Amino acid sequence: MPRPRTNRRFWLSFAICGLAIAMGVVNWASNDARGEAKGDAPLVMIVMDPLAKPLSCPCVEGYAQRDYDKLAAALEKSLGRKIAVVYNDSLKAALKRKESGGTADIVIGKQSVVLADAKAAEVPLAKIAMLSGKDGATTQTGLVVVTKDDPAEKVGDLGGYAMYLGPAESDEKHAAAKALLKQSGVAIPDKVEIAAACDEGALEILELAKEGKRGFAVISSYAKPLLEGCGTIDKGAIRVVGETVAVPFIAAFVSEKLDAKTREAVTKAVLESTGDLTLRVALETKSGFVVEARAAGPATPVKAVPKKTGARDAASAGAKKK
Repeated sequence: MPRPRTNRRFWLSFAICGLAIAMGVVNWASNDARGEAKGDAPLVMIVMDPLAKPLSCPCVEGYAQRDYDKLAAALEKSLGRKIAVVYNDSLKAALKRKESGGTADIVIGKQSVVLADAKAAEVPLAKIAMLSGKDGATTQTGLVVVTKDDPAEKVGDLGGYAMYLGPAESDEKHAAAKALLKQSGVAIPDKVEIAAACDEGALEILELAKEGKRGFAVISSYAKPLLEGCGTIDKGAIRVVGETVAVPFIAAFVSEKLDAKTREAVTKAVLESTGDLTLRVALETKSGFVVEARAAGPATPVKAVPKKTGARDAASAGAKKK
């Protein structure tokens, strides 16, 4: 009667295998659930820094080529989680990208622009750090520029000129610029021409000069080296006659939708990441990410720059929208 015994063995083995598979599935589901609980899903880092490599141009060697992919790699190693990087100068546009999945866990960009975009998109963010520049500063200014042959020597001489300011979300080119104009006694019309990009304002005043008209534009200080470097304007075509007060530049934010433990871990990882010299070089920063007790706003401007030529007579061009 060997045959029945063989069948019994077969079905017994089959039952045991089936049980093992079932237990494996349950165990896999349990592990998967625990993985989700631990937050193993990728974190989305949206980069809006105008000096980031994908958002700028390689016109000036060693400048405006910040490599945030290397920051993502450092954060992945520290956090043990995948970091998906999305580059865009608009938070709203970035959230529409497939790569972001409508999520913004970490956002790095010009502080005033990020805050304005986050408010408009109803994305709750908490500031965790500032990124210092090559000079160690975490701020930028707005530069008031005129054409090289314009008779103006200071901001107070610009009364009656056509003016081109930046968008309201760009503090250095708008709020801080208006404060400087007001302090200098220059009337601001109810309707102000807005130049979204720094090169737009510069090109507009150059065109006006060809028609025998006078105008000035306010550009971002970080964009100054790019205008001539990228060949948008001729070298020495414009010069600086004034400068706004310093305002915060590049800030790092974390989503308030993340749990407290994750926010704390991300903050720690970001601040510690630039302890590595190689990463500081990649991000073109002297001191890396730093914590500030407070963020300077577009306060009262403090100075005007007299007419001069040379290094200050440049402006920007590869700079993007903001």
